[in-house]
Amino acid sequence: MAQKVNQVMTPVPVAVSPDTNLVRVGDLMRRHGIGDVLVVHEGRLRGLVTDRDIVVRAVAAERDMAGTAVADICSTNIVTVAPDEDAEAAVTLMRRHAVRRVPVVDGDRPVGMVSIGDLAVQRDERSALADISAEPPNT
Repeated sequence: MAQKVNQVMTPVPVAVSPDTNLVRVGDLMRRHGIGDVLVVHEGRLRGLVTDRDIVVRAVAAERDMAGTAVADICSTNIVTVAPDEDAEAAVTLMRRHAVRRVPVVDGDRPVGMVSIGDLAVQRDERSALADISAEPPNT
């Protein structure tokens, strides 16, 4: 039987409000060992910011990290997947949209995050990507 997204996702994703500054977002990424944070307003998913977004859209643009809100640089055109969908649906979305992680939403409320690493472990726990994903983050 095919696994569902809610069986492979990371539950309770780290989320911030749109007005959170980039210093705080970066600190959350460091403390949690993650490369992405959801942007949520009134419980609803409004965007996604990655460590790459911060580098390309803020650091390289010489923005003031303490004075820039995450809403100013986050991606708002994001693909999502429902928790009860087959995990293969997440794989298809990642391939089609060339993304490495997809927020898991119940309606428009985030309940998890599924990453390429989560799916690698689900497909073949002995794969190189699964091994890398299982390692603790570099801090």
